[in-house]
Amino acid sequence: MFDLTQYLPILIFIGIALVLSVAFVFLPMGVSRLTGSHNPTAEKLSEYECGFPAFEDARSQFDIKFYLVAISFIVFDLEAAFLFPWAVTLDLTGWPGWIGMMVFLTILATGLAYEWKKGALEWA
Repeated sequence: MFDLTQYLPILIFIGIALVLSVAFVFLPMGVSRLTGSHNPTAEKLSEYECGFPAFEDARSQFDIKFYLVAISFIVFDLEAAFLFPWAVTLDLTGWPGWIGMMVFLTILATGLAYEWKKGALEWA
């Protein structure tokens, strides 16, 4: 027969983790429901992530500016993701690494200037 008592600490750990995760999810919702005013309006319930109603005709026209801003965000988010490892390993890469990153940043700055000039960052 197997002695399952050695698994008791793992089961306790899983139980505590489950209780804490449920508490972290549902406790803030319950507190906000009790302390805040629950007043859903049409404006509060409207779409805010994609810029247009999600369940309409698939062939309807929509504004492309949301996607341009989202792509710009992704580009500069990736820039930050490249800058951190570059800064950490700059002592290993030396001047070639520094010059390569300056070329990369120049290309991104040129793209940002072009985007700004074309008015892609203007929302109105």
